[in-house]
Amino acid sequence: MLGDAPSAKAHSEGRASPSISRRTALGLLGAAALAPTIGRARAADAATIRAGVLKFGTVNWELDTIRRLGLDSANGIRIESVQVASNDATRIAFMAGDVDVIATDLLLAARLTAEGTPVVYIPFSASEGGVMVAKDSPFKTLSDLKGKKVAVAGGPLDKSWLLLRAYAQSRDNFDLATAVEPSFGAPPLLAEMLANGQFDAGLLFWNFCARLEAKGFRTLISTEDAARAFGATGAVALIGYVFKADFAARHPEAVDGFAAASKAAKQALATSASAWDALRPLMQADDPAVFDALKRRFIDGIPNRPIAEEEADAARLYAVIAEIGGPKLVGPAKTLPKGLYWTGHAASP
Repeated sequence: MLGDAPSAKAHSEGRASPSISRRTALGLLGAAALAPTIGRARAADAATIRAGVLKFGTVNWELDTIRRLGLDSANGIRIESVQVASNDATRIAFMAGDVDVIATDLLLAARLTAEGTPVVYIPFSASEGGVMVAKDSPFKTLSDLKGKKVAVAGGPLDKSWLLLRAYAQSRDNFDLATAVEPSFGAPPLLAEMLANGQFDAGLLFWNFCARLEAKGFRTLISTEDAARAFGATGAVALIGYVFKADFAARHPEAVDGFAAASKAAKQALATSASAWDALRPLMQADDPAVFDALKRRFIDGIPNRPIAEEEADAARLYAVIAEIGGPKLVGPAKTLPKGLYWTGHAASP
């Protein structure tokens, strides 16, 4: 559980010189013996935040960087990763109070708030997927996919799928849901099937797009392309860290500390090659081309805009997605709830 914000505890350290008295030496030895205890007390004072994460999710890259660089303790927190088996399990753990924070999409954050469980949202990533096709395929636009077999990661209510449906309807006056032959499923399986030529195209999450890109696939249209067509002025972080609002109200310093640690980790990953070398085991990217593609796309998706701009663009996209997804997707939240974004000092870009 999250404790109160850590209190500062000062202690002095010294080393006996050859001329010190026996009493002083004994005192210093006693202090040295107590030093590990003091260190443990300091760690115990740090606010513990339990983060629900998938074993190989990209959130782990950032959390690992935070811990490895000591960015958690530097910001008065300790992050405890709680591994879960699926996105659904992550949300269940969050609602049950088994974890304090999860990374999820903006749509869920809005729906939870509208349904009576207010949350706060801290942008995590603006990296989005897109429609991937083989490098030598003849397809140039979404219209070219009419009648073709298209893999779609997630389900029929996936935000990227809905945004592309809205894009096709507004731009070319056709509905992807009926114009193509969509197959919904787990991203790893669909990516493999697309690579093997079992689909003509695939709408996949960004990390799977990166892996296919390294194999010679190209992006037909990205989710960001569609977002800009609806008025977004920059890349929108549709994935973010979510805390329950009552948790944030009780422990604002801890949430600020988490946001600050996240921002510092992103800065390290954006500027340090060695920070990425340490992540290779988590990335499952032995192929240098895959490693480079994952790294580039992650860095490109780091949010770096003022919260007000981020929120304004998010509200535009939310309205588009909510209209086509309807209550089944967003519940009673027809518009993006006010006050959803965490505006603590450390969370602001």
